[in-house]
Amino acid sequence: MSRKKAVSTGTKVKKSREDWVFDIVLYTIAVILALVALYPMYFIVIASFSDPALVSNGEIMFIPRGVNFKAYKELASYAKLWVGYRNTIFYVIVGVIVTLVVNIPVSYALSRKNLYGKKFFTAFYLIPMFFTGGLIPTYMAVKQFNLLDNFFVMVIPFSVVTYYIIVGRTFFNTSIPDDLWEAAQLDGCGYLGFFFKIVLPLSKAVIAVIALWAAVGQWNSYFNALIYLRSPELQPLQIVLRQILIGNQTISAMTTGAAAVEAKQMADLIKYAVIVVSSAPIMCMYPLVQKYFNQGVMLGSLKG
Repeated sequence: MSRKKAVSTGTKVKKSREDWVFDIVLYTIAVILALVALYPMYFIVIASFSDPALVSNGEIMFIPRGVNFKAYKELASYAKLWVGYRNTIFYVIVGVIVTLVVNIPVSYALSRKNLYGKKFFTAFYLIPMFFTGGLIPTYMAVKQFNLLDNFFVMVIPFSVVTYYIIVGRTFFNTSIPDDLWEAAQLDGCGYLGFFFKIVLPLSKAVIAVIALWAAVGQWNSYFNALIYLRSPELQPLQIVLRQILIGNQTISAMTTGAAAVEAKQMADLIKYAVIVVSSAPIMCMYPLVQKYFNQGVMLGSLKG
């Protein structure tokens, strides 16, 4: 009773010994988990500009030694690297826009109770989530639409994602009540006006979540480019980095003696630099949408 009264009056409740022990254990576990998750990324960063001989001997743990930027200079010398960066940025921008344009309206439509044929359309989108035609039929369909070795093969054929639709539908179910639509009707607002003027401004959280997921997926896209793209000028960053890694590994395998050791160390150094180069831009983007990301995930998890 006294604790409830203290909370209601705003006074600070003194923690018991058990509470302090619980907090210490909880924070200790949280710190350990954070270190386990962050240390590999930290090691890759410091290893990418440390002495490759020290890295291969296991002498680099927490502090970089023999600082040099040979790997980054080597990567910067590849002209294809910048072409891959340019292509990937275009794929991310166009892919995110197409993904939002395709999935957000479908999510909203499936969230409305008065949608005619709602069960059919829901099943229509859910079934491909569990059963797909496979690689060969998909390849034949892409070829039939003349999308092979085409810019749009990276952004159009795989833009419909059932999981994004489910997340968006759940968000709209919990955040856009029917009463809001009825009030908009009284003011003379139609379906399109309601969607663009009211629903979308209230849906920044879920839009940011889906945009982030789509951007990460497009940035890391590797398999689709490997299957459907042939022209070097259309290759995304991940394929270019793969070619660089394979080329360096081949060089290190073909050399012998002391040159082989040096080539192997340089190949490992470039491998670490490649991870940093491919991961840093998308990781820098995450803090910009973290607020909306957390909000969208929590709101979308309230009700199925």
